[in-house]
Amino acid sequence: MTSDKSWTTIRRRGSSNEFWNGLQHFLQMAKPFINDRGFIKCPCRHCLNNASHQLEDLESHIFRNGFMFRYNQWIHHGEPATANAGTTVAGPSGGIHERDEMFDVLDDIISEDADEDAVGGPSSNEQYDDLFAALRSELYPGVSSFSSLNFLVKLMHLKVLNKWTNKLFDELLKLLKLAFPKIDLVESHYEAKKLMTKMGLGYSSIHVCKNDCALFWKENSLKDTCPVCSESRWKLQSGKRLGKNVPHKVLHYFPVGPRLKRLFATSKTAKLMRWHSTGKSKDNDVMRHPVDGKSWKEFDKRHPQFAGDVRNVRLGLAADGFNPFGNMSLSYSMWPVVLTTYNLPPWICMKAEYLMLSLLIPGPQSPGKDMDVFLRPLIDESKELWVHGLDTRDAAYENGVFRMRAALLWTVNDFPARSSLSGWSGQGYRACPTCNEDTPSMRVIGKTAYFGHRRFLPTNHHWRSNLQFDGRTEQKRPPHRFRTTDILEQLRRVKTGIPRKYPNYGGVKQKRGDDELNWRKKSIFYELPCWADIELKHNLDVMHIEKNVCDSLLGTLLADPHKSKDTNNARCDLAKLGIRQELHLFEDGVS
Repeated sequence: MTSDKSWTTIRRRGSSNEFWNGLQHFLQMAKPFINDRGFIKCPCRHCLNNASHQLEDLESHIFRNGFMFRYNQWIHHGEPATANAGTTVAGPSGGIHERDEMFDVLDDIISEDADEDAVGGPSSNEQYDDLFAALRSELYPGVSSFSSLNFLVKLMHLKVLNKWTNKLFDELLKLLKLAFPKIDLVESHYEAKKLMTKMGLGYSSIHVCKNDCALFWKENSLKDTCPVCSESRWKLQSGKRLGKNVPHKVLHYFPVGPRLKRLFATSKTAKLMRWHSTGKSKDNDVMRHPVDGKSWKEFDKRHPQFAGDVRNVRLGLAADGFNPFGNMSLSYSMWPVVLTTYNLPPWICMKAEYLMLSLLIPGPQSPGKDMDVFLRPLIDESKELWVHGLDTRDAAYENGVFRMRAALLWTVNDFPARSSLSGWSGQGYRACPTCNEDTPSMRVIGKTAYFGHRRFLPTNHHWRSNLQFDGRTEQKRPPHRFRTTDILEQLRRVKTGIPRKYPNYGGVKQKRGDDELNWRKKSIFYELPCWADIELKHNLDVMHIEKNVCDSLLGTLLADPHKSKDTNNARCDLAKLGIRQELHLFEDGVS
């Protein structure tokens, strides 16, 4: 005879007599199957029948952590195994529902929070009550194989894939309700989204000063005016607020920690999170993943405790601006900040489904050097992940819990975005971040030109003595490598300026002193404890460089009037430098 298992799905265990009575019945059934040492397998959501305990410990484990999902045939605790074991799940009302794939999804989410449930008590998982209610609910009377939650998740997935508007989604729900009056579905997209957020991976909306001075966050969350420029937090009309408080700007922040924990919540991705250690190339001369690079290896040497656990996460950050209204004659720049997880193999870590959107910075203007204001939530969380870490369930091996830490290794950007993130301006006579104060440059017609590239050649290379480049031989050696102490000393001399959108800024370009070099600010990344020790902090996006160089070369070779660099100004510059006389312009007497 099959026992009633509906009590195993009850969430409010502390206040439920049904759960307590069902648990006592289960323990009585399991008592004859205790082994010779007095132990029996524990089916709580933390142990998952992988560990054995004494009977009294079994009772406290199940009461504290809850009964594991998918254990429908109690073959380790008194029930005989049957052919269809594991294919049905008991519903709370006593009815048997066919296996729903959403049980696996919720099992991963609940197991991820098992320790928090143990600390917080039986009622700490009440946030999942609505999800379980939708999971136990039939989509339509008589359709037991498709739960209401399963259908809603698939419908939301279709909305994202096909870029449906919220209004279209609402109209579709109305049509389904009209065609199938007994269907169990939410009423609107708002309700669907509200239910989905309970599965985790939500986001926070943070108001921003209109001048990008500060965030209305943490200690500023209750203020109505900016603590820097005293501008109102809200949009005003004739000096008064609108009917509803509408902020000038809203920053969307997607916490990183829960998303990293979710990667370890399923056995498939949890195993892949070790690839950088188990699957890396054995050939020292081959680089197919950042783990084979010098910067990664130096980081491991300087932080052996972090490198000791291969499950600790290495992250890369990319940011760039785009116009979401590209099909309209509207100037607008919105900046997404995306993180990639380098623990994963190279053929996976760059796939869209494994990239994590962490910040969505609003426009309409580029944040520029005020980028640090928007990065504050991400940096604060990154410091917590480095110093304290998060208790995380590893589903790949024994479902154990470990302390996951994370480190930001570098950024990947084009050259303008690199300037916003690093603080070193990409314009002017010292624009090269590698050459630093020793950047060779000159002023030509209409722009600044950078030369001296032959200094990177071997000292005996014949091009060093060739006069056709700039009329001189090249004797300089490559620029010396600046140590961390050198960079920090330069940053110490940088003065803190007011935000460029500040009302008193006046639109006048602030001139830097000679001792500040090309530094505009000390980047917020230096607040990360490990950032100063990283050798390669900022990477340039090869795609942009390859495209721009290729366009220039092909445009010049094919004499494209729009992309060629062989212009009249370039010929005049050659004449001023006294080189390449065969390319100088001359008057032919024709007007």
